[in-house]
Amino acid sequence: MKLPFKVNLKNKVAVVTGAGGVICSHLAKVIAECGARVALLDLNKDAAQAFADEINANGGTAFAYETNVLKKDSLEQVKEQIHKDLGLVDILVNGAGGNNPRATTDNEYAELDDAKKQIKTFFDLDVSGVEFVFNLNFIGTLLPSQVFASDMVGRKDCSILNISSMNAYTPLTKIPAYSGAKAAVSNFTQWLAVHFSHIGIRVNAIAPGFFSTKQNEKLLWNNDGTPTVRTGKILSATPMGRFGVVEDLTGATLFLLDSKGSEFVTGVCIPIDGGFSAYSGV
Repeated sequence: MKLPFKVNLKNKVAVVTGAGGVICSHLAKVIAECGARVALLDLNKDAAQAFADEINANGGTAFAYETNVLKKDSLEQVKEQIHKDLGLVDILVNGAGGNNPRATTDNEYAELDDAKKQIKTFFDLDVSGVEFVFNLNFIGTLLPSQVFASDMVGRKDCSILNISSMNAYTPLTKIPAYSGAKAAVSNFTQWLAVHFSHIGIRVNAIAPGFFSTKQNEKLLWNNDGTPTVRTGKILSATPMGRFGVVEDLTGATLFLLDSKGSEFVTGVCIPIDGGFSAYSGV
């Protein structure tokens, strides 16, 4: 893997949640490339194992673990195994998250004749779906932080990196639960950074802009592969005119995890969005 620059994470143990997905599997590989031993956590162990195997085949050290980030006992059990396999945790990347169709409206704007249409409106949102999305993103960040940050107390060069989103800055249409949850992640990043500031744990976040992944492909692409109207809106509001790719996240991740480069940086959330958050539309 070609890195824009390389930091020394040798002798570090990193935990990455959501590591069976596109973004966090990439971050796990980046961290391993810098010398850390990596624990890849995901509800889908097979997906995480495939990426762990890739890291090991390239000379790194990685283990995959089936983990439910919404259950503290699951996280505690995995932590015990990580201690046996890899050692105490120095780095935590909270990447588990995502949206769900049950928490998504069909329409961007409420209209007076919505009752006549066969669409899912705000009034039809499934409460359990909203709870699932909010919990997956926010509680799924809080619980791993509780479990793994306890390893970091009183030790040097330890940090947490949360994955927020552009939704945290400006809520996107159709996905109120995901937008609210990511806003909570950004707020929690600041809160936890302050809370941990006296015990030497830095806490930061990155906020990816628009990436085309399996989680959002139905919002971005029609069944025939053509772009949806939403894709057109996204790209027209992104000054760089393209979707992000996982490699775009590498530099900010390494900067925030490198204590030599960001020793005095905590509580920040870096947008990686091609200028989306800076563009007013005119």
